Amino acid sequence: MSERTFEEKTFSVDDWFDFGRADQVLDAYNKGGGSALEADPYVARSLIPAGTGKARDFSYIAPELPELNAEACVGCMDCVTNCPDTAILGKAVPRDVLEERLQHIDDEDHRAYVREQFADTSKYLTSFEKKRAKNPELPEGALFGIFIDPTKCKGCAECVQVCGDHGALRMIKKTPDNLPGFLGAFEVYNSLPNTRPEHRIVKDKRDLMLNDDNLSYVGGAGSCMGCGEASVLRQVMAATSEVYGNNWGIVAATGCNTVYGSTYPYNPFLVPWTNPLFENAPADAMGIRSCWDAMGHEDWPLWVIGGDGAMLDIGFQSLSRLLTSGMNIKVLVLDTQVYSNTGGQTSTATYIGQDAKMSYHGKKIPGKVEGRKELGMICMMHPRTYVAQTVGPMAKHFYNAIERANEFRGPAVINVFTTCQPEHGVADDMAGAQALLAVESRAFPVFVYDPDKGDTIKQCLSLAGNPGATRDWNIRRNKDGTQRPVTFIDWARTEGRFRKHFDGEGQTTTELILTAQEERLRNWRRLQELAGVENVDQKAIAENAENKA
Repeated sequence: MSERTFEEKTFSVDDWFDFGRADQVLDAYNKGGGSALEADPYVARSLIPAGTGKARDFSYIAPELPELNAEACVGCMDCVTNCPDTAILGKAVPRDVLEERLQHIDDEDHRAYVREQFADTSKYLTSFEKKRAKNPELPEGALFGIFIDPTKCKGCAECVQVCGDHGALRMIKKTPDNLPGFLGAFEVYNSLPNTRPEHRIVKDKRDLMLNDDNLSYVGGAGSCMGCGEASVLRQVMAATSEVYGNNWGIVAATGCNTVYGSTYPYNPFLVPWTNPLFENAPADAMGIRSCWDAMGHEDWPLWVIGGDGAMLDIGFQSLSRLLTSGMNIKVLVLDTQVYSNTGGQTSTATYIGQDAKMSYHGKKIPGKVEGRKELGMICMMHPRTYVAQTVGPMAKHFYNAIERANEFRGPAVINVFTTCQPEHGVADDMAGAQALLAVESRAFPVFVYDPDKGDTIKQCLSLAGNPGATRDWNIRRNKDGTQRPVTFIDWARTEGRFRKHFDGEGQTTTELILTAQEERLRNWRRLQELAGVENVDQKAIAENAENKA
C-alpha cells in the first residue's frame, strides 16, 4: 500500500509485521501493558497493526465445529463465501502437489485425515480432465478441499445452512480428541500453494476466495455469531483485492463494523482503514480522495462503509454531498434496519410494524408506524451515481455490482441487506437464508441502476435477479406440486422483530402488519414502473375490469 512518513522514517503497511510491531503490540496487550505502551508514532495516532485479528483465538468459544463429508462436496464455495469469520476456506490442488505435501506428514492417521478433506468434484477435476483428453496442453484437473480454522470459527453453522441439500457439512461437538486434527489440517492448508488461476472458474464469482491473496479480511473480528454484515464485508474486500491488491482503503463510519473491526489490538483488515465519527464518513472520504488524487493515485478505490443509521439518518446529508460532488468514491451501506450498535433502536430504514427501541410494540402502538426510507431510489436521483441494492448470498448479482462499482468512474452506492441476528430475532445460521427470503418476499428487492446504460431511468434500471419480476408476488412451486405466493408477511413471520403481529399459529393479529405488506407492494410496483417492467397481475386485473364494463 502507500508509504507514509513518520519522523523522517518511511513505513509501509507491511512494516507492521516486518518490524515485529504487531507482535510487540499483541504481546503488550496480552500482558496487560495498557497505558504503559511506548508513545511512538503508531500509538500516538491510535493505529492498530494490520490484520492482527489473525492472531486472535476463538477456539475456546464455540462448542461445535463444522465437519466435512468430502464425498458430498461439489465445490460450490457457498460455505466459504458466506462464512462471516474467514473460518472455512477452500483450495484446489493438483493431485501430485497434494501427494507430495502429504509425504511430509509422519502420522499416518493424520495424513489419511487430511486426504479425506479433498473431493473429486466435477467442477475442478472431471470437467478439466474431459477437456484435457481432447487437448493435452490444457491444465490438469485439481482436487478440491475444504478446511476449517478452529481459531476463527464461532460455531454459527452458517456454512452448514448454505450447504443445504448437498449435505457436505454438519456440526459436531468440539473435543480434545478432534480439535488437534482440525488444527493440523488447517496447517496443511496454509502450507499448500495458492490455487492456480487456471483452476478458478471465472464465471463463478464465488471462486474469488480461492485466491489466498484476496482474503484481505482475515477474521478475528469480535462480531456476533453468524453476523450478516461480516460476510458482506469479506465479499466486498475479496472482490476489490482481486483487482487492486492492497492498493485501496476503507473509511468506516461508527457502528457495529467499527466495534468488531477495531477492538484494540485486533482488526481483521489487511488494507488501510480509518474510523471517523458516525455522521461524517463521506466527508472524511472526500478529503482522502482529494489527497490520493493529488498524489497520483486516482485509480485506487476508496470505500466508505456504514450502517443505515450512518447513511440514511444522521449522515445522509454528508452522503448526499458526496454523491453530488461526482468524486470517485464507493459507499457500502450495511442495511440492518436498526441501529444495531446502540441496541436496536429504529432508523429510517426500519420497516412498518417492526418492534425496536423507540418504536416498541405496545398496547396502543404496535411498533413503528412510519414507512421505510428507500435509499436506493434517493441515490438514483443524484447526478450520475451508480446504485445497486443486493444481498451477499446472491453471489453473481452481488459480485457483479461490486466489480462494476469499482470500475465506475464516479460515486457508487451499494445498499446491502445484512441480517442482525440479535436485533432481528433470527437464528445464528440464518443470515443468508433471511436475506434471500427478504428478496423473494419484496421486503428488499434487488436492482442495479447504471447511469451509463442510457438517458432514461428505464434504460438504466434493471430488476434482474428478483424472482417473479413481472408479478406482484413471486409464486413458489412446492415439491408436492402446489403453488403459493411468497409475501412480505411470510418473511415477517420468520423474524422475531415482528412476532407480536402473529398468534401462536402464525396468523396475523394486527392491521399494521397488513399495512406494512401493502407498503412493500407499492414500493415494488414503483420499481417495476421505473424499470419499465409490465406487471402481469395488474394487467390481468385491468383487463377483467374492462371486460366487465
